[in-house]
Amino acid sequence: AVDSGDPHAMLEELGDVLLHVVFHSVIARDKGEFALAEVIDHLCEKLIYRHPHVFGDTTVADSKEVIRNWEKLKGAEAGKRDRPSILSDIPVDLPALLRALKIQSKVSRVGFDWEGPEGVIDKIGEETRELAEAMDSGDRDRIEDEIGDLIFSAVNMARLLKVDPEAALRRTCAKFIQRFQEIEKVAGENGVGLADMPMAEKDRIWEAAKEK
Repeated sequence: AVDSGDPHAMLEELGDVLLHVVFHSVIARDKGEFALAEVIDHLCEKLIYRHPHVFGDTTVADSKEVIRNWEKLKGAEAGKRDRPSILSDIPVDLPALLRALKIQSKVSRVGFDWEGPEGVIDKIGEETRELAEAMDSGDRDRIEDEIGDLIFSAVNMARLLKVDPEAALRRTCAKFIQRFQEIEKVAGENGVGLADMPMAEKDRIWEAAKEK
């Protein structure tokens, strides 16, 4: 709904989210655990606590310092709950691309980050060479590890360049489909099966489709 920019769809989806909040709050109230008002109160207290530059006397230089303070205060809360790591609250069942992005964003907020995208370019080159070595070894586990490292580095590059890796990959998929469908179209017009079309001809059509 957000991606579509459709206000009506946003309204509908936000209603669904609100339904879940109210639904679980009613269940908790009936079990004597908490009520909806307590959920709202807790949220307000948390936002006030984590925004001392808004609700208190703390002075910050820029948005990065706001994020660092947020993580510091959140970490203090986590310590009280015996949470072992700032990464503990990242769900393991998230799509891997999104989980990688969240992991990198979290550790960045506490200063564990690259100075800029140039370092990640070198890292991608390193991971590519290590993948080639793994391919030469024929070790499937090592190949999988190196492909994972390469993808993780690519996500890091996207984050540092302020590009949504999911959106970038969707865009690439759409381009691939459009270009491949052009090959299918030409093959159909010429009565040729895709499997029978020479690869050189497929490449020629592909390159022509890129120009459109």
